[in-house]
Amino acid sequence: MNRPTHFEIHAVDPERAIAFYTAVFGWKFHKWEGPVDYWLIDTGVEGPGINGGMVRRMGPAPAEGAPVSSFVNSVKVASCDGSVVAITANGGTIALPKMPIPGMGWLAYGKDTEGNLFGVMQDDALAK
Repeated sequence: MNRPTHFEIHAVDPERAIAFYTAVFGWKFHKWEGPVDYWLIDTGVEGPGINGGMVRRMGPAPAEGAPVSSFVNSVKVASCDGSVVAITANGGTIALPKMPIPGMGWLAYGKDTEGNLFGVMQDDALAK
């Protein structure tokens, strides 16, 4: 079976985006010494997951209100409510408020400082 093995975040201001993701999720970033501006992202070692990268955006940011036109990556979090607070406290916005996914948990969508959409998911079998 084919599985995702890497994700990529596009950013107009990579330093601002790095500060956002470090503050919200505790991710670590390492500048790649290749021919383009690229940062490797270490998301941790606990549980299943993948690592990714960040590249300087080569065009305009997504238009506000535009439909989703790419994969939405969701991050497993201990607290959906706490993540929503951290997202907004660090310059992001909430695109989809916290909602139950019955029998699975709680989901909210945020936008980072660069306008990129992502999800935060808290496991809770009792969610309804």
